[in-house]
Amino acid sequence: MRRFVLLLLLLTACGRERPPAGPPSRVLRWGGDAEGGAPFVEADPQDPSKLRGFDVEIARFLAAGLGRTPQFTQVAWASIAQSVERGDFDVGLSGLEDTPALRARFAVSLPYFEFRQVLAVRAADSSRYHALADLRGKRVATLGSTGAYQLLLDAERTHGLVPVSYDDDVHPYTDLAEGRVDAVLLDHVIAERALRRTGGFVIQPVPIALGHYVAVFARRDSLLRDSADAVLRAAMRDGRLERVFREWQVWDAGQAAYVRRVGMAEARTAEAGTAEAGTAEARTAGTASIGTYLPALLRGTGLTLVISVAAMLLAVGCGAAIAAGRVYGGALPRAVLTTYVEIVRGTPVLLQLFVLYYGLSSVIKLPALLAAIIGLGLNYAAYESEIYRSALLAIPRAQLEAARTLGLGEWQIFRLVRGPQAFRLALAPMTNDFVALLKDSSLVSVITVVELTKQTAIYATNVGSWAIPGALCALFYLALSLPLSRLARALEARWSAA
Repeated sequence: MRRFVLLLLLLTACGRERPPAGPPSRVLRWGGDAEGGAPFVEADPQDPSKLRGFDVEIARFLAAGLGRTPQFTQVAWASIAQSVERGDFDVGLSGLEDTPALRARFAVSLPYFEFRQVLAVRAADSSRYHALADLRGKRVATLGSTGAYQLLLDAERTHGLVPVSYDDDVHPYTDLAEGRVDAVLLDHVIAERALRRTGGFVIQPVPIALGHYVAVFARRDSLLRDSADAVLRAAMRDGRLERVFREWQVWDAGQAAYVRRVGMAEARTAEAGTAEAGTAEARTAGTASIGTYLPALLRGTGLTLVISVAAMLLAVGCGAAIAAGRVYGGALPRAVLTTYVEIVRGTPVLLQLFVLYYGLSSVIKLPALLAAIIGLGLNYAAYESEIYRSALLAIPRAQLEAARTLGLGEWQIFRLVRGPQAFRLALAPMTNDFVALLKDSSLVSVITVVELTKQTAIYATNVGSWAIPGALCALFYLALSLPLSRLARALEARWSAA
């Protein structure tokens, strides 16, 4: 009995010493991509340390309604949902599209904006291209990993158009004006902003499809999502949402009709049924996602291999010429080639791809695939030239003098004495460079080439997870690089023995 009393007192004391449960967080952490720009989220031109945009205002509504202070976290648009799941912030905003796949994995808010997928074409083509069915064989641009891109993939099968994926929403419209693509399919909010900014095209009045922007929460935060829905409904009822959209010039009759529909209880019931059906559909799609996306990954793998092999052949040829010029050339060629090598090695390959594809478009409009091969090839040529130059200089001078004593010319010395030995020395670094180039080929997605990594990013965004897509992508890269490494080792062993 005494032990029981002591144990009870001990537990009571422990209970008193336990720190009281802290108050719930007073900060609402929200994530978005300021690179997307207005009207979603952008740095204020008057004070870049501040943000503005209608998603910024919505984040403030939500925070105020929840009794919290908004706190922004910058994240790439394609990674917003994944970062919510990781717990990097509480809610993701930034023009996120409501999709069945998103609803299957996350707690999605009440859609707060209805957008139209609209077709933009050059003025001269406005009487010919009204719908996707009119664009057979034509190049149609959009943002990758979006509902519009999925529409174009479907239309590729049914109407034979050519989808072109971009990483930003600026260059699709500049390329449309310059004639690189024949049409652009994107949200009317983005299209109208591009028309005000650059012009050079018209927007067809009949939309291709409708979609909605939502806020995304982790599934564990479904109660927080429910509270946010109540805040959004209140903002719709009292007109705060309308005032924000009017301020950003995105309020129109279609948006007013959508808000009225949301305000009707019958419409909410119907939306709930639609959402449940969408969730069930998404679960089914998620189960079969590997089979659905595997053909696209295989196409991306093939394109990655083509780009890498072609770029490496260009790099080897140019690299050998540069190395020969620096070893055998005069002072002026050596100075020019050295400058080229230092400039290329000292600047990012991503920047070089941008300059080659976009920066020089007023001089020469290279097709995206050709620009990718040339960009990677010329970049790696600088590195290859250093390998070959060092290999050539590694051949003992005594061998070269002996060859000259025997009456061989410089070309004969290079072909029979210096070249073969230098090639053996360069083989291992060349193989390493080829494997590196294989991985660097993922950078060419910035100039609209949809290779393996870009296909994987689209897959991951659509299913809301990087686990399976990332594992498949890694397997494909290993399947490409490991045989190459084994072949290189075999050649090294064979020529070493010789």
